[in-house]
This record gives sequence, C-alpha cells and structure tokens, in this order.
Amino acid sequence: MKLIIIFGLSLLMLGCVNSKNDNSVSGESKSQEIMNSVKSGYAQVNGISMYYEIYGEGEIPLVLIHGGGSTIGTTFGNILPLLAKNHRIIAMELQAHGHSGDREGPETFEQDADDVFALLQHLKVGKADLFGFSNGGNTAMQVAIRHPEVVNKLIIASAFYKREGMMPGFFDFMKTASLENMPEQLKTAYLEVAPDKDHLQVMHDKDRDRMINFKDWKDDDLKSITMPTLILSADKDVMSPEHATVMHRLITNSQLVILPGVHGAYIGESITAKKGSKIPELTIGVIEEFLAEEWLQKKI
Repeated sequence: MKLIIIFGLSLLMLGCVNSKNDNSVSGESKSQEIMNSVKSGYAQVNGISMYYEIYGEGEIPLVLIHGGGSTIGTTFGNILPLLAKNHRIIAMELQAHGHSGDREGPETFEQDADDVFALLQHLKVGKADLFGFSNGGNTAMQVAIRHPEVVNKLIIASAFYKREGMMPGFFDFMKTASLENMPEQLKTAYLEVAPDKDHLQVMHDKDRDRMINFKDWKDDDLKSITMPTLILSADKDVMSPEHATVMHRLITNSQLVILPGVHGAYIGESITAKKGSKIPELTIGVIEEFLAEEWLQKKI
C-alpha cells in the first residue's frame, strides 16, 4: 500500500502524549543495560578494517548506516537506545569514517554498499532491515539495488538520487567546502576515535568530492527496489520534499513520511538535535510501526 503522510502539530502532540510511557524508570534502566552490553569489533572487508557495534536482541537485525562525515554516535546516538529496546542493532562506520580504515581511491555509494554487504556476510547475517540517514540513505539504497537478497525492509532517511533534488546552491557550496566549514561536532567525534587523527582532512575531502562528482541515478535503479520501504524526510531538509515524493512514486512498495524540521533533527542527529524535542520519539514510533507491520503489496 502506498501512503503519503504529512505530520502536523496534532500528530506531534499525540506522539508526545504517547511517549510518556517510554520515560519510565524501568524503561531508562533497560536502555542503559542494553547500551552497556555493546559488542564491538573490526572486520576486514574489501581492503579496509571496518568498525562495527552490536546492541540488543532480535531475529532480523536492524542495520544503521550513518551520514557523511559522521560516526555511529553523531548520527544515531540519540535514538540508538530506543531502537535497541526492540531490535538487534548492527551499526558500522564506513570507509575513512570514525574508527574504520581507508583505502586508496575515492568514496562511492556503490563501494560503501558492497562494504556493508561484506560486513553482513562476515557476521553471518542472511537478512536484515536497513536504516540509512543522509549519505547513509544513499548507501542503503545501493545495498537494496546491488544486494537485494540481504534486505528485508528498507528505511531511507533524507537521501537523494538526482542532483536536482538538492536545495539550490548545494553543489556550488560543495565546490568551495573546506575543513573549516565542517561542523565542530563531527570533527570532535572523528578525532576522539580515529586511528589516524591526521586523516580528518582526507575524510573531509573524500566526502566533499563524492558530492561534487555525483552522477544522477536512473529512475529504473529506484524502480528495481521492491522490498517494503519507508522514506523519511523533513519539510526543511537539504533535499526537497518534492524529491522525496518522486522517490516514493518510483519505489513501488514504499511509504513516505515528511516530518517537521531540518536535516536530521527528526532523529536527533548531533548537529541539528533540538533539546527537549519529542519529534525523534515520534520518528521512532513511525519506524517501529513500519518494521512490525505485515506489508500489503498493493497500490492505493
């Protein structure tokens, strides 16, 4: 079933009321216990040492793919405890990001997708739900396109597939982007965990160059995505709501949810998180319902 959902203030208020149950002492205690039981490691995949973390329990894992210039924590740190309550979480850091190593050559969404697939093979995961944010959303789409056999359900958050979908001036800005422009939250997070602190400039430049050199994907690429898909975006996102709508129409078995706010605020991403906001909890509710529901493969 294809649905377009625009969340207004009334639904936001409803989400805030329902979220009170999650703030119980027992719930917080369980979340802390799950976070303290993290298992972490490195896998040798396609010539790099890829760092990963595993939380919680569940039959089909939920794989988290972070955004550009980010780490697991900067993208998902504020919602990971909520997700790990009900799912086995596998989160990794991509080529040149965070704890992970680098390889000669540029970053590409296709290579990142192959690396994610190789990690899942290493961990003996035959089927997983994928949740990618921003650049990680593009990577998640490429996993679904290149390795559909491993994807059970797909969550694409603030992603794009054509240059025209981005806000005016985005690619011009990228041409002049420098390390000085990089948000301090991302620089600090990288320097806290990177095996080579001097590699920050390299990571920044590879992320920048990936955007500058991005070539439009074909509509048929998105049409090839057949698994149940949830597309998330914000009404003031870096990519336009209209672009998210186009993606929704191309991916047959998809739902589209447009939330209030800016890029990443709806998941509490470190750069745009708003203190006291209940919107990330609302987003978690949408995600949980999507992952739990039996999918009706039928258009309205």
